[in-house]
Amino acid sequence: MARRTDDSKSATAPEGHGVKVPDGHGGKLAAKPVKTAKPGNLTADELPAGYHPREAEPFMGERQKMYFHRKLMSWRDQILREGRETLQTLHNDTNQHADITDRATSEIDKSIELRARDRQRKLISKIDAALGRIDDGSYGFCEETGEPIGLKRLEARPVATLSVEAQERHEKRERVYRDDRVE
Repeated sequence: MARRTDDSKSATAPEGHGVKVPDGHGGKLAAKPVKTAKPGNLTADELPAGYHPREAEPFMGERQKMYFHRKLMSWRDQILREGRETLQTLHNDTNQHADITDRATSEIDKSIELRARDRQRKLISKIDAALGRIDDGSYGFCEETGEPIGLKRLEARPVATLSVEAQERHEKRERVYRDDRVE
C-alpha cells in the first residue's frame, strides 16, 4: 500500500469548536474560530470563506487538508450534538400511553431513533480515522492502490478510504462471496 507522507506536525482543534462549512449532511454549524492550525502550518484565517477544493490545485495540499479537516470536524460535531439532543428527548419523554397501539408506536419510534444514533456512533469512528489520516498524510489516497481517491468522491463521502474503482472491486468481491455462501 503506497502512502503519501508529510513531515508537517499539527495540533488537534479543541472539541466543541466548529466551523461554518457546508457539510452535505443537513446543514451548517454556527461559526466558531478554530484556534489551532491543522493540518500543517496553515491557519484557519488563511482558508478563504466559501473555499472549495479544485482539481487545478495540488492534490491534498495544505488548503485541501484544512478544508476536509473542517468538514469532518463539522460533521462530527453535528452528529454529537444530534446524539445529545436525542438522548435528552428520550430522557424527557415520560408520556404514559393509555392505548397499547400508541405505546407500541412510541416504542418503535424510539427504537428506530436509537438504531440511527448507533449508526452515527459508528460513523464517528470513521470520521476520527479520517482525521488521523489527514494527520499522517494518507488522507485522500486509496488504501488499496495508493492512488488519489478524487475530490468529487471525498466531497460526497469524506470518510472514503477507497477510490471508486477499488470500492467497486471490493463490492463485487463481497457480492460474489455472499452469493457463494447462499448456494
